[in-house]
Amino acid sequence: MEERSPSQVYALLFGVVLVGAGILGFFYSSDFGDPGKVDGVLGILNVNGWHNLVHIATGLLGLAVFASYGNARLYALGLGAVYVGIAIWGFIAGDGSNLLGIIPVNTEDNFLHLLIGIGGLGGGLSTPAVQPPTTAAEPS
Repeated sequence: MEERSPSQVYALLFGVVLVGAGILGFFYSSDFGDPGKVDGVLGILNVNGWHNLVHIATGLLGLAVFASYGNARLYALGLGAVYVGIAIWGFIAGDGSNLLGIIPVNTEDNFLHLLIGIGGLGGGLSTPAVQPPTTAAEPS
């Protein structure tokens, strides 16, 4: 069995987590609009329909690419950079604000986005750009 790279583990793990978070978020708020009705998941994280869709889309992308060494690395680096940027934007906008006028964030969201981003950058940077050759013996 071939071992997965750190990027592939990240893409699979966060793919599942983000899809699950997006689906769970719809149980708290499925409203769309400007900014839509906002509810806190477990009383902590601000969500609405748009926020949930972003999580589902980014999670599905991770699930779509985790089996590919190179694409998983690009996903980890790209999603990591985007989520770090979103966290910084959220911190600048402030607690209880809306990104793009429709995606609610609060301080807890911003820290979670920062951790997701750091994890992605870590997974991507710890995965060599070129896949190492396999050392498994060929079946006879």
